[in-house]
Amino acid sequence: MTNGISILSHTQPTLGDAALAALSDRVAGALGPAIVERTIAFGELTLVVQASDIVYALTYLRDDPHCAFRCFIDICGADYPGRERRFDVVYHLLSLRHNVRIRVKVQTDEVTPVPSVIDIFPAANWFERETYDLYGILFSGHPDLRRLLTDYGFEGHPLRKDFPLTGFVEVRYDQDEARVVYEPVKLTQEFRNFDFLSPWEGTDYVLPGDEKTSA
Repeated sequence: MTNGISILSHTQPTLGDAALAALSDRVAGALGPAIVERTIAFGELTLVVQASDIVYALTYLRDDPHCAFRCFIDICGADYPGRERRFDVVYHLLSLRHNVRIRVKVQTDEVTPVPSVIDIFPAANWFERETYDLYGILFSGHPDLRRLLTDYGFEGHPLRKDFPLTGFVEVRYDQDEARVVYEPVKLTQEFRNFDFLSPWEGTDYVLPGDEKTSA
């Protein structure tokens, strides 16, 4: 720097596959049967954990000094309708001490709740509500599990693969009533797929008047 003071980074480089494998073995040795599967891909370690053991697993990953995953990034979901336990609940953690990330997954279905991890990571509160809202995944022990992003009275869960793309009611804000109102969907004509002209590709058919261009 211009003032002659140099600042050195105290974080280590991101762990390589060998170090991640050693971390994976250490976690698996500590958690035992709680770990269902372990994979290393794209420089990140992914653990699949028994849903009933998620609190135990995340507590270990947070408190063990060789892990120190104390930074909670987010929770997200994934839907695989063909599976018996169709949902993945995915937790992303970051260790600032070791400069490494980890992904923890559990599997569940529409009716089996996953234990809430709010007591370990308070930031999980809204992420669990969002996952419930968009996927319908239940979390036991959550203090206020209700919808977060969709409107009042919304039915269904938008990020499920079987969520319908068209519905029977539409939502709009009524200026006269000063509130959001629900009304039946009124289609003035049968649903059609429109072929819009692309400025790069054009249409697959010959437009009237363009027959001469192929001569």
